[in-house]
Amino acid sequence: MKRTKLGEEEEQTLTASQKRVFNTIVDLYKQYGMAPTGREISKELDLKPTSVHEQLLRLERKGYIKRNKNKARSIQILKTIPIEASRGTLVPVPIIGEIAAGQPIFAHVRFIGEIFVDSRAVPKGKLFALKVKGDSMIGAGINPGDLVVVKQQPVAEKGELVAALMGDEATVKRLKILTDKVILQPENPAHDPIDVTAREDFRILGKVVTWLSPGVSQD
Repeated sequence: MKRTKLGEEEEQTLTASQKRVFNTIVDLYKQYGMAPTGREISKELDLKPTSVHEQLLRLERKGYIKRNKNKARSIQILKTIPIEASRGTLVPVPIIGEIAAGQPIFAHVRFIGEIFVDSRAVPKGKLFALKVKGDSMIGAGINPGDLVVVKQQPVAEKGELVAALMGDEATVKRLKILTDKVILQPENPAHDPIDVTAREDFRILGKVVTWLSPGVSQD
């Protein structure tokens, strides 16, 4: 999955070092499906742990992340950062309705608009965007009202974020594949996992490749 970059608005509030650390957090979170540790960030950036600690503290003070200092993997992304579109080709992505990130809701499969994203931030293939409703994925940095960009495909690997359909209802969750079960896992402890092992009406719509904050201009 491509890293989500900082836009011009955020560039005015974060230093180059802070942006680099923040983008690395996003990258590692999407790659491994869990919050990175300070040591992992240090290794990825080849920086001293004390330098990373200082940048994490500043990111937290500016409201970009939240941490529990008593836990190693506690970094929570509080702000969704728009894709930097000034250096690449913009491609249109149709918005086809809303998707639930809480309790599944009816999927209105209809064209309601389009957004433009940096071609470098998304893979090749058929793409569509859906508006998130609900808070079950806030632990992954996906907030209510965000637009998730999905690559249409019928299968996905375990641990990937997917848009899935169950009958006429759609949801976005992390795909968890066990020995005898298939689970749609939320990223918020207030929501229960969904066991889709025996559901004949379950199918994967595609893999979530990035997401955007509402009201962010892409041109």
